[in-house]
Amino acid sequence: MKKSKPLIPLFEKFIRDTESGKRLKQNGELVKRETIQNYKFVLVNLITFDDRTDFDLRICDSSKLTKREQLSEKNYWKKFYKKFTDFLYKKGCHDNYVGTNIKIIRTFFNYLEKGLDYNTGDFHKLFYVRSEEIEIFVLSPSQLKFLIHDEKFELSLSDNLKKIKDVFVFGCSTGLRFSDICLLTNKNFGLENGQWYLRIKSKKTKKYSLFKLSEYTVIIYMKYRPISNKKNVFDLISLYNFNKHLKSIGEKAGFDNPIDVTREKRGKSQISKNRKQILFYEKMSSHMMRRTAITTLLILGMPEHMVRKISGHSYSSNSFNRYVHYAQSYMDKELDKVHEKLNHY
Repeated sequence: MKKSKPLIPLFEKFIRDTESGKRLKQNGELVKRETIQNYKFVLVNLITFDDRTDFDLRICDSSKLTKREQLSEKNYWKKFYKKFTDFLYKKGCHDNYVGTNIKIIRTFFNYLEKGLDYNTGDFHKLFYVRSEEIEIFVLSPSQLKFLIHDEKFELSLSDNLKKIKDVFVFGCSTGLRFSDICLLTNKNFGLENGQWYLRIKSKKTKKYSLFKLSEYTVIIYMKYRPISNKKNVFDLISLYNFNKHLKSIGEKAGFDNPIDVTREKRGKSQISKNRKQILFYEKMSSHMMRRTAITTLLILGMPEHMVRKISGHSYSSNSFNRYVHYAQSYMDKELDKVHEKLNHY
């Protein structure tokens, strides 16, 4: 006879053990706070799913099941996967979000087996982790140039928005993530033979990179350079408020061209059907900085291997290949404009 334990308390223990450091990543490092927050989102989804459906969430020790019970347990988890993903899709979630939930649940199963020595079987390996390729939204070279050099626009901004704009331009020029920019101090900046360089260790990849700064990025650094080497160069607000103000800057700049946003559900593309049309500035966020830097370098002709070295992407990186395709698509469109003008006398 099957003996089961309720799933929710075990998932809560999974989160507690991760927060306390009892459970670590495979390389022995602590799990990031952002990842733990994602665990908590999945927990909320599981609790809501449990409340709103008649599905009994429980875990059985697979080592004590007969062959017939093994088959029954396999069908149970197949049914869970279908019902839980259906539940998320009905909430309006897309493939990336649903896939992240399933990936975390699979991680939870591995924790039960390796952390608690609880034999759950291989049923979680039946869970398919969906993903989708979301369009890359970046500033065009002309838009970036406008933010860098337009003095009239600069004067129209409040001091707070000027700072947000400067940080955004700095990120779009260096390719740094928001988390890395927040940690910059004077020690990251060095003057060699009359030229300023930025030396940084990525918070995500743990790799050091040396980046030659342009004239306008040096001006931004000098503008906010603190007296103390211990203080951060950019005393930034929260990421939420940064993104919120960034959209306001984009709107003021007139980056209001309409765009189509395509998302996927169960592998099928769906164009957003919001009541109002989505405008470019509404998609501006901190993520756009790194993407803009990479695509700008590619568009302006820097060899791929050099851009990879600056960005820290490996040669097998699929995300980098997406930037290459985007840059090529942009250049093709610009060439089409030239060809169109030459086609008419």
